[in-house]
Amino acid sequence: MTAPSIYLLDYGAGNVRSLVNAVHHATGLSMTPITQASDFAKADIVVFPGVGAFGQAINGLRALGFVDALLAYIQSGKPFFGICVGLQSLFSASDETPGVNGLGVVPARITKFDSSTKTVPHMGWNAAVTPVSSSDGGLIDPTARYYFVHSFAAMYTPALADYAYALTRYGDQTFVAAVRFRNVFATQFHPEKSGAAGQRLLRAYLLTHAKATAPLPSAFPTTIPDALSKRIIACLDIRANDAGQLVVTKGDQYDVRETSGSGDVRNLGDPVDLAVRYYREGADEVALLNITSFRSVPVADLPMLAVLRNASEKIFVPLTIGGGIRDIVEPSGNVVKALDVVAAYFRAGADKVSIGSDAVYAAENLWKNAKNGVLPAAGDGTTAIEQIARVYGAQAVVVSVDPKRAYVVDPSMTSHTVMRAPVPGPNGEQYCWYQCTVKGGREARDLDVVQLVQAVERLGAGEILLNCMDTDGTKSGFDLTLVSLVKKNVRIPVIASSGAGHAQHFVDVFQKTNVDAALAAGIFHRREVPLPSVKEFLVQSGVPTRVDEADL
Repeated sequence: MTAPSIYLLDYGAGNVRSLVNAVHHATGLSMTPITQASDFAKADIVVFPGVGAFGQAINGLRALGFVDALLAYIQSGKPFFGICVGLQSLFSASDETPGVNGLGVVPARITKFDSSTKTVPHMGWNAAVTPVSSSDGGLIDPTARYYFVHSFAAMYTPALADYAYALTRYGDQTFVAAVRFRNVFATQFHPEKSGAAGQRLLRAYLLTHAKATAPLPSAFPTTIPDALSKRIIACLDIRANDAGQLVVTKGDQYDVRETSGSGDVRNLGDPVDLAVRYYREGADEVALLNITSFRSVPVADLPMLAVLRNASEKIFVPLTIGGGIRDIVEPSGNVVKALDVVAAYFRAGADKVSIGSDAVYAAENLWKNAKNGVLPAAGDGTTAIEQIARVYGAQAVVVSVDPKRAYVVDPSMTSHTVMRAPVPGPNGEQYCWYQCTVKGGREARDLDVVQLVQAVERLGAGEILLNCMDTDGTKSGFDLTLVSLVKKNVRIPVIASSGAGHAQHFVDVFQKTNVDAALAAGIFHRREVPLPSVKEFLVQSGVPTRVDEADL
C-alpha cells in the first residue's frame, strides 16, 4: 500500500513540531508543510494543527491566501483532520475573536466556558464519549483520557447532532470533543499531546480511517461524565554547571550548589533523559525551567531550544518552558522582543511558557492604575502576558509565583491579605501575608500573592504555577493555606508546587484545596517518591487520575 501524502497546514503560529514528531512516531510518516495554495491539490490528507487563537488562525490563513483553497479541498472529499483551533475554524465564528468569520463548514458558533462555576481554561486530561452504536472501529477510546487546553468550545445542542462524533463534559457544560462528517474529522483535544491514547488515534486515522466514510450519526449516552483528571507534573530545574553543560539540578531553599566537597552545581541528570523518563512513567506534563540567564547568547543559540527540540521528539505530553521569557539584548546589540523569544520556544516544541519576575512587574504596574482598590478591566497591551495571550491564547501563558511568608503579630499591621499562619513565625507570630519575590526569590516586593494572581489573570494569563519559598525542599507537604488562598481568588487553573515529601501530600493538596495540578521535582529525580507510586496512590485514594503508559 502506498503511504498517504500528508500535508501540514501551518499558518505561522505556535508549536507544530510536536505534531510532526508525534505523527512520525505513531506512523513512520512525514508531513509536508503547505507553502502555497497549489499544494492542497497534492495532498492525500490535510492536517490543520491546533495552535493559537481563533482570530490569529483565520487571519493567518487569509494573509497566506489559503482560505479558498482550503474550502475547495474540503469540498473535494479528500480527508481533512483538524486539531483544537483546527476544529474551531470549521465553525461560523467564535466569541474569542468577535468580527472574524470562520470557515463556516459547521453552521454554529464557538463560545466561552462559563467561568462562574469552574476554572477556565479547561486544561488537562478528560474523556471523550462516542455514540452508543459507533461502528467505525473506535477512532476514539472512551476509556482513555485525552489532553484538552482551551477556553472556548462548541457547546453541544441537537443542532450539532449531524456533526458531533464525541462529547466531553466540563463541569455543568457539555461540548463537542470531536466532529466527523463526510471527509472531515477534527478533535478539540490534542492527540499529539495525549500520550499513548493520542498515538493510537493518530495511527488509526492516518493509516486506516482517513479515507473511510464517516459513520452515520447515532445516539450519545444519556449521561456524559465529567472525567477531568488531576494532573501530576514533573519539573526540571535546568542550568549550566561550571563546565558550561546543561544539567538538571535542585536547590536547597533555592541554593543549587553542593554544600560539601567541590561546591559544584548539584547534578541530578541530563535534562532530556530525565524528561523522557518522566513521560514513560506517566507524567501528565513536563516543565523545563531554565534557571540560568544565558544573557550573552543570541536567541537562535539558546541552549534550551536544543533541549526542547530533542525532548519533543520523544515526549508526547505537554511541555512547559520557563525562564528568560523577556526582551533580550543579543551580543550584537540586537533587541529581541519577548514575543519573538516565545515564538522560538514554540517552534522548538514548547506548548506553554512560564513567566516569573516580569509578571510581578506587570502586576505592580497594573495595580498603580487601580481605582478604589479595583483593577482596570485590562492592561495597555504591552506586557509579555498580554502579547503572548493575544497571539497564542491564554492557555499558553503560565505565571510562576514565588511568595514567602511575611509574619505579623496582628492583621492590622499590614494592608495586605493576611492569613493565620500554617506554622508560627520566628517570634511566635500567628499571622502572615504571602509576599511576592523576583529574581529567583532573592528580592521581595511590596505585593502580596492575591494581588499578583488577580492582576495576571486580568492581563490574560491562563495558569498559575504556585511555589512556596518556605516549604521548598522541606518535604513537609504543600502549603495548603497558600494554595487554598490562591485557588479561591482566581478562576484560572492553579498548579501547587514546593514541599511534597510523600504520596499522601498529593492526595491532601487535591482533596483539601481542589487545586488543578501538583508539581514535584527533587523527590522524583532521586526516586525518593517515584512518580508511578504517586499516581497509584491517587487512584487508591479516589482522586481522578490518568493512568496511561507511554507508547514506546
